[in-house]
Amino acid sequence: MKVAGFTFIRNAVKNDYPIVEAITSILSLCDEFIVALGNSDDETAALINGINSPKIKIINTVWDDTLREGGAVFAHQTDIAFNGISADADWVFYIQGDECVHEKYLPVIKKEMEDNLNDARIEGLLFKYLHFYGSYDYYGHSRRWYRREIRILRNNKAIHSYRDAQGFRLDGRKINVKLIDAYIYHYGWVKPPAGLKNKLLNFNQFYHDDSWIAQNLPETFEFDYKNADRLIHFTGTHPAVMQKRIAATNWKLNIDLNELYKKMTFRRKALQKIEDFTGWRVSEYRNYKLVK
Repeated sequence: MKVAGFTFIRNAVKNDYPIVEAITSILSLCDEFIVALGNSDDETAALINGINSPKIKIINTVWDDTLREGGAVFAHQTDIAFNGISADADWVFYIQGDECVHEKYLPVIKKEMEDNLNDARIEGLLFKYLHFYGSYDYYGHSRRWYRREIRILRNNKAIHSYRDAQGFRLDGRKINVKLIDAYIYHYGWVKPPAGLKNKLLNFNQFYHDDSWIAQNLPETFEFDYKNADRLIHFTGTHPAVMQKRIAATNWKLNIDLNELYKKMTFRRKALQKIEDFTGWRVSEYRNYKLVK
């Protein structure tokens, strides 16, 4: 069984993406790893080269900055990395620049790839998610946060990244997947308030034009943590590759969790109660098709 990892990245230093941690968190499972390295104006290339692994192959790319609707440039860059994978790879492991896998899940993931290798029904493996928010001590858990996404796929080049690289499609249809007992730790919203403000400004330039940004994100805006809906205190451990970054944290999340929850609408609270008691998320959007 041959496994290839892949990702895309641009300006990881400027935007404080844990790209090195993301790659190294799954590198041991991979026989090769493709990085679509965008035209950065910081030290991102040095970061990737600093991993110093013979498994890593860099594809230098230039982002089309005119693609400013729906995050389409992210899907385009994902496809570039995917298409750079060797033809003899069986599985491909996709990870984004703000995601990590805890080392405790690596044996589970490897076994799932081995066990499902010859099951043609399974076109991908579906992961559960923890979305850390504001700090490494809390994660968002409400209908605002997607619960699952595909991160392992068959090496079928007819598969393409979908919309803003949040999912995949095969010949225009959803991928048939198996849900596995492993989590992706998502750290994209773990930054101090000033960092989150910069994230919104940078992120939205790939979704909206300058007039929208000027109107909705003026220079005077302050980041509002209340958009989380509900935060839960995290009592587990973070991946080993994240420990150095976590130790360097120099801010605290100052927010009243009870007040945060009170601001949810009655409908959202009711639907959340159903999910908490039954595990069923009513009318959940599924970017995949569960077959096993």
